[in-house]
Amino acid sequence: MATLIRGITSDGSARIMAIDGKDIVSRASEIHNTTPTATAALGRTLLGSSMMASLMSEPNAKFTMCFRGDGPIGTILCSADYFGNVKGYVQNPSAELPLRADNKLNVGGAVGRGIMQVIRDTGGKEPYIGLSNIVTGEIAEDIASYYVNSEQIPTLCALGVLVDVDYSIKAAGGIIVQLLPFADESLTEKLEKNAMKARTVVDLLCDGGIEALIGEFLDGIDYDVFDCTEVEYVCGCSRERCEKVLLSLGEEDYEEILKEKETEINCQFCEKKYVFSSDELKALRENAKRNK
Repeated sequence: MATLIRGITSDGSARIMAIDGKDIVSRASEIHNTTPTATAALGRTLLGSSMMASLMSEPNAKFTMCFRGDGPIGTILCSADYFGNVKGYVQNPSAELPLRADNKLNVGGAVGRGIMQVIRDTGGKEPYIGLSNIVTGEIAEDIASYYVNSEQIPTLCALGVLVDVDYSIKAAGGIIVQLLPFADESLTEKLEKNAMKARTVVDLLCDGGIEALIGEFLDGIDYDVFDCTEVEYVCGCSRERCEKVLLSLGEEDYEEILKEKETEINCQFCEKKYVFSSDELKALRENAKRNK
């Protein structure tokens, strides 16, 4: 299980979210059979989505983050719930680029430039939709930029995924720190200095876990943890949900799929396959009409 920690500085100037999400990224990599670069890009987006979703105020709310860049990796889409459980997929899991000059995975090049979209659906008439330009494609910088430009919330975000030589996940996690209204100006200076001297997220996780990650970015800053929860990669797809999707088709489209011997629906998030025979689809429609 992955661990998500939420807290606040003792003076109430900033809120803190941190995640040790090795298990989440490992599961995503296993499902989607991603290359190291695609693993890092999808993993960072999953981790960021989990932390961002945990900020929602309604337990039934749904959070979605999407990167639509012009890089070879294509679209990255992740969905998370109020508790921080998350799922996601990448359009081209086989995308790979040469390492950067500093010998790191070229996530920014794989994502490219384009639009980042955030959707928060709290069950009201219209969901909140925020848009921001992808500034680096490295995910963490883009999340920080989104909050500053779209929601006017000064935000520090750091994310990391370390892929081992055998493609297994050695470490994965991240931290988000957001200034609250009327934050102490001295705190901003401390956070900036800490961020500049901090080791990488994956180094901190490997050396001391999530406590070391928070401790380095909040060095010299008192804070209180108000919850620590287990989160995971969760897909809620089911045969019943697929049936609802099929029944939502128009009459003409439904007649078309009835001509096929079998209809297969693949879940983009977990790769499960649901197969319906023509006879099953006929019975499904008849039963739905009787129950109207």
